[in-house]
Amino acid sequence: MKIKTIGLAALLLVGAATAQAEPFEVSDIRVEGLQRVSAASVFNAFPVSARDRVDDRELADATRELFATGLFEDIELARDGDVLIIQVVERPTISRLEISGNEQISDEDLRRGLQEAGLAEGQVLQLSTIEEIQRELEGVYQAQGRYSARIDTEVEPIDEGRVQVNIDINEGAVAKIRQINIVGNEAFSDEELLDLFELEDKPGWMFGWFSSDEYSREALSGDLERLRSHYLDRGYVNFNIASTQVSIGPDQSEIFITVNVEEGSQYRLGDIAFTGDLQISEREARELLEVTPGDIFSRSDVTSSSEALRSRLGAEGYAFATVDGVPQLGNDGETVDLVFQVDAGRRAYVRRIEFAGNTTTEDEVLRREMIQLEGAPASTESISQSRERLERLGFFRQVDVQTQPVAGEEDKLDVTYTVEEQPSGSISASVGFSQNAGVIYGASLSQNNFLGTGNRVNIGAQRSDIFTSLNFGFTDPYWTLDGISRGYNLFYRETDYEDSDISTYSTDSFGGGINFGYPINELTRLNFGASVEDLSIKTYNDTALEIDEYVRDQGADAQSLKLTGSWTRNNLNRGIMPTAGSYQRLSLETSVPGSDAQYYKMRAEARHLFPLNDAEEWVMKFSGELGYADSVGDDPFPFYENFYSGGLGSVRGFTSNTLGPRTTPPSSTDRDRTMGGNVLVEGSAELLFPLPFVEDRRSIQSGFFVDAGNTFLSSCYDVPAGETSNCSSGVDLGDLRYSAGIGLSWLTPVGPLTFSVAQPLNEQSEDDTQFFQFSLGQTF
Repeated sequence: MKIKTIGLAALLLVGAATAQAEPFEVSDIRVEGLQRVSAASVFNAFPVSARDRVDDRELADATRELFATGLFEDIELARDGDVLIIQVVERPTISRLEISGNEQISDEDLRRGLQEAGLAEGQVLQLSTIEEIQRELEGVYQAQGRYSARIDTEVEPIDEGRVQVNIDINEGAVAKIRQINIVGNEAFSDEELLDLFELEDKPGWMFGWFSSDEYSREALSGDLERLRSHYLDRGYVNFNIASTQVSIGPDQSEIFITVNVEEGSQYRLGDIAFTGDLQISEREARELLEVTPGDIFSRSDVTSSSEALRSRLGAEGYAFATVDGVPQLGNDGETVDLVFQVDAGRRAYVRRIEFAGNTTTEDEVLRREMIQLEGAPASTESISQSRERLERLGFFRQVDVQTQPVAGEEDKLDVTYTVEEQPSGSISASVGFSQNAGVIYGASLSQNNFLGTGNRVNIGAQRSDIFTSLNFGFTDPYWTLDGISRGYNLFYRETDYEDSDISTYSTDSFGGGINFGYPINELTRLNFGASVEDLSIKTYNDTALEIDEYVRDQGADAQSLKLTGSWTRNNLNRGIMPTAGSYQRLSLETSVPGSDAQYYKMRAEARHLFPLNDAEEWVMKFSGELGYADSVGDDPFPFYENFYSGGLGSVRGFTSNTLGPRTTPPSSTDRDRTMGGNVLVEGSAELLFPLPFVEDRRSIQSGFFVDAGNTFLSSCYDVPAGETSNCSSGVDLGDLRYSAGIGLSWLTPVGPLTFSVAQPLNEQSEDDTQFFQFSLGQTF
């Protein structure tokens, strides 16, 4: 007897038939029609085996499971005696997949997505998959606002069992927003609320190219969240966006958006209370809050207050603390009480601190920067500060930190710092240029992380039109475990001011020194040093009379033992091109008794940067420097130790080092110059702003500036008898020079480039001015 059912549909009817064939025991199973699919694949998917006793219903269920594999277009069962025959027609495989018309989505991304969805060359073709992909692709383009996008697919037979799938994409244009309406607002005008939106419906005729009138679902979601935050930060606790309608014009090129809002009433803060395990005094907790009773309720202030409390608890070792600010509407309908629900949890301790990614730098170099210690309470503040200390080393491009709870120990966690090392030294030859020194060329060996030990070693040689220098330095930043540093340096310098704008003399000097640094805290450091220097002065026929008289009285050679001390506080967010923070430095240099020239020099420097927006792209920067120096005893202060002013880094728009009291020229020349002064006053105000179309804001910085400064002499130097001095002594702030302009600094691959365009505002006839100033090259 032979029973044959045609296709799966016939088998599905078997279960509903009133009369069914008699069950039988399968003696064997034979598969017919296989070309590429193996018989093993069929037997694995077909849940009937030889010696099974089956009826029509069981055969129908088994056929459904085999059909669910998606490998076959048609399946028929036949029976030859007790032998079950499975006759199959395989689905074709995709030999080629052709995609055309796509620009917004790359071929690579599109093929990757199609493969994950089951449509790729070499796979079995399933028409349901093509239809599903077609719908999903149209949805992707519609999410971008391309409602006219169309996806056409075609299956083209190649030969028996193989097909080519063609996907033709018409991406269409992004629908433009024709109108945005806000309905239900009374407290704020349409204009004020629409200003919160990134999406626009009325782009200006002049700057229409830069408008955001192209619709996207993600952009609208962001705009609605900004609208919600605007109300919630202004006391409208019950604010609600009732509905949002996005309508498409008949030609699918225009979008109409309507936002229906329910403002509710404006609330002020009533009582503020705390519940839970606070762990700190309520008085301290209230001081951390950014909200006070009577203020208009602000969700962002509540969030900031909750974060401040959580950070404070984290600093005490409660690393898993949670703080939620829960508003509760008052009965008067005008106030909202605020309850901070605090769950400090158990105090957590650090079990291990580990480092990853430091292939060159020794673990000890990283571990000594840790404020967070193993076995101590886990302080989020200490963990974060430790990461910042690693970043300030300059050895790493990036530092990430992760905390991981220890399995089975709820009060312990491990901390892992993952670093990405970057070159921290170089062996190089360099060529640069500055308007003051001319062409600068030299060679240097510099390594801030010598052999991974964290020690700094540098050897350098430079030469330009006015100076020659050789130097060697070594610094161990952790000479002791407490972070006391020790360094040595040797130097040799030849400087010929004859070719500069300062004066007409030259000096040769050599010497060396030792210095120590002592950290007071994370931001503040003391430095002390001692050095010896041997200096010789050479004069020329056109040397100023004051210098000639000084050399005649004091001699052309001077040996000095100098002591230096400085206090530095650095809270800048970056070492190069900072955008926030402050920097202060006080320094004192003095020669000890027995030196040929006995004097002291004091300097005070300060910088402060105030970001004007959250991205720190617009910044106000204020800087200033004061200096005072004088001799010890009756001898005049050595002129070669004077302060100088003018040029880049000083008062831009004036030639470098030319500001200050005039010298008295000899009769052979009528050009008077300056030799600086023992008093320095400088200041600057800058507005830093981002350049358009520049993505890497860390490598370029531009700003408008106003500079002021000058040097002064508290007392004039002597001139030879019978000569009349040009000098005028005393500090007169009315003699300060001012300039304004625009400057730019750029970290180029060949070195830092700095230039400015400046206009002096009150130059005098004897001043040397420069409208454009620049410096190029990495000096060592």
